[in-house]
Parts: sequence; C-alpha cells; structure tokens
Amino acid sequence: MSKPYPDASPYPTAPAAWDPENKSSANIAPPPYQEPSAGDFGMGYQTGYPPQPPYHVYPPMPGQYGATPMGHPAAVTVQPGIYITQVPLTHPEPDYLGYSIFTMLCCCLPIGIAALIYSIMTRDANNIGNLDLARKHSRTARILNHTALGIGICFVIIWIGIVIAINVIH
Repeated sequence: MSKPYPDASPYPTAPAAWDPENKSSANIAPPPYQEPSAGDFGMGYQTGYPPQPPYHVYPPMPGQYGATPMGHPAAVTVQPGIYITQVPLTHPEPDYLGYSIFTMLCCCLPIGIAALIYSIMTRDANNIGNLDLARKHSRTARILNHTALGIGICFVIIWIGIVIAINVIH
C-alpha cells in the first residue's frame, strides 16, 4: 500500500490501532454518555422526550369549562350577524326624472335615454344614502337634459325656418 504523504508529513495514513483486515481488533469505545446541562439546552440534540404534565383521570366537575352533564348536548354559542344598512338621504338630490322623460320623447331620443338612465341612477344613490354618487349622477342627468332640450329647440327652430322658407318661395 502506498502512502499519499511522505513520512515526514504530520498527517497519519491510517488511524491508530486500525487494521483494515481485522476490524474486530480495534478497541475504540464510544464517548461516555453525558446529561445535557441547563445552559446547553438547544446547543445540541435533545435526548429523550420532553417532560409531560401529569395526567389525572378525574371526571370533569359540572360547570367546569368543557364539561357537559350526561345526556345533554354541548351548547353552541354563535355571534349575531351584523347588518349595515344605509338610510335614504333626508335632503335627496334632484333626479330630474320627469325632465328626462320629456327630453327623451319630445327633444332628442338618444340623449334623453342617457339622461333617463342617469336620473334612475340618481334615485338609486339617494335611496341607499350615497350623497356623493347622487350629486354626480344628478349633475350628469341635468347636463344631458339641458343638452337634449337645446338640440330639440334647435331642431324646432330649423324646422320652422324650413317651413317658412318653403311657403315664401311658393
């Protein structure tokens, strides 16, 4: 067998008292058992099981937590549900519903339909108590109604002008 290091090397080639041919001749004993001290807890492995609290086999006393009388089911306590309701506004925003119906039927149908939708959304926001949303939809419905009315008035003026022009020419 060749040695990996020269003889002057500080590294041994095989452990002392180790004969690879005869393994039973090695008289190497394991280290002695030592109880871990309180300061060494967690430093190495814990030996054995952790101490268990004493277990007493006594029947539970009536009225004790978790104890139920014989033959009676355990009581179940349930928290009541919380319902959050919003009340309608005391001073609701105007919804311009009638104005929207008028502009839809008499002035400009597409813009009148949009105004009607925003009027209904204003009424819904008033009913659930959402003031900011009611103001926003009310303002949009008013603007759409004014626009539809303006377009309707323009059409009426143009129509009157065309009718007068046709009558004057003939």
